[in-house]
Amino acid sequence: MALSSWMLRADDPQPEEKSVLVDGHRMHCLITGSGPSLLLLHGLLGSADAWSPSFSRLGQASTLYAVDALGIGRSERVSGLDASLKAQADRTAAFMMRAGIEHADILGTSHGGAVALMLAAHYPELVRSLVLHAPANPFSTISDPLLHFYCSSLGRWFAYQIPHLPEKLQELALGRMHGNSKLVCREALSRYMNSLRVPGTVQHVLNILHGWFDDMRELENALTSLHDFPVLLLWGTRDRAVSIESGRLLEKNAQPCRNGGAPRRRTSTLRGISGGIR
Repeated sequence: MALSSWMLRADDPQPEEKSVLVDGHRMHCLITGSGPSLLLLHGLLGSADAWSPSFSRLGQASTLYAVDALGIGRSERVSGLDASLKAQADRTAAFMMRAGIEHADILGTSHGGAVALMLAAHYPELVRSLVLHAPANPFSTISDPLLHFYCSSLGRWFAYQIPHLPEKLQELALGRMHGNSKLVCREALSRYMNSLRVPGTVQHVLNILHGWFDDMRELENALTSLHDFPVLLLWGTRDRAVSIESGRLLEKNAQPCRNGGAPRRRTSTLRGISGGIR
């Protein structure tokens, strides 16, 4: 079953809203469910609200914390914010500690999956397990031309136009991130665009893209620091943003070392599904 279909068919309970101060800035979070803590990290253009269709099912066995990263969603926009993966992992760790989350299972999608990997490498004491849906990683190159475009002068100009384009053109842009473009519903599109229209959001996203290749090199180095805990990789077989082939390389290269010895294979699984969400 496509992960996107599974999420879209779920019920939508009303979560509690909470704000946590991290480095003096407000990070927004949605909380629902009961059980062990499960931290939900959204993708590059996503937000905490993007997880709401899955709250009912995921919340049956876990207390969910869907977090808006600083600079996007309903979190504070901060001029000059460090947008690197390491800085975002640091802020995620600070959020967890200030929210009283001693350790959690981490579910991250796309760019949020890369943040989750960096969090696990630098703060293993906070991580119980990882569930990564098509995480951005150093081994995927299919989006490199698009990344280079948005780092150009024309691309930066175009990025500021996206929130104000006609809806049909926005659907075309968002449809690229779905294996089945018919799954792009108006509600999902509104979530993306409402966040992008907040002053400061587009610049924050561009800052992430500007440092993307440096971040991926740092993440590749950090993979050797991962501790031995369960990891589940989920991928859309028709993913056009992060290739499923890169998932196989990620599984192969993310092998933890113990006490300076040979790499030891952690409990990990790569599962292909017919569609995906970002």
